[in-house]
Amino acid sequence: MLFDDAYDGAIDPLELFPHWLEEARETEPNDPNAMALASVDETGMPDLRMVLLNGYSHQGFVFFTNFESAKGRELLANPRAALLFHWKSLRRQVRVRGPVQQVPHSDADAYFASRPAQSRIGAHASDQSRPLESRNVLVERVATLTEKFADGEIGRPAHWSGFRVTPLQIEFWKDGAFRLHDRVVFTRPDPESDWSRTRLFP
Repeated sequence: MLFDDAYDGAIDPLELFPHWLEEARETEPNDPNAMALASVDETGMPDLRMVLLNGYSHQGFVFFTNFESAKGRELLANPRAALLFHWKSLRRQVRVRGPVQQVPHSDADAYFASRPAQSRIGAHASDQSRPLESRNVLVERVATLTEKFADGEIGRPAHWSGFRVTPLQIEFWKDGAFRLHDRVVFTRPDPESDWSRTRLFP
């Protein structure tokens, strides 16, 4: 599933990506689904952090978060994002850019229910991205909520849900000798259009 000059046929990058991800699962020691997520704040200043890819389909790339966190607030205000997958063991990376939409409540409920109980409690306990007086405050809050939910269902908080990045551009990058890397970018003007494919200078 690598590019070479002998392969010039039109392919769908959304069909190529899972092959690269699966190969990364076999070689990356930790979190092959980790990706850098870029957004911008209200001043236009870029922001960047690592998140986990929690779902993938032809509709796009899904991750879940606290909507009251910095990334949640930024994406709700300016629903555009860039993603970067870097698989060092394979010397490959994939870059993604596109608009962002909230996932349906049913998808968020299903994924939240699949998480370990302590992770669900953590979602209730954390005021993500906001000042924390001390670590003990968080530890005590988790202990209180653990007791509260001991005999009941740990439902999804209203502020916790998911985003889907629908790609309009996907670039596949493969390391080459002497920094002559292989780069192929796919673009489309909107999600309903066909992809165009272009090879780039490294």
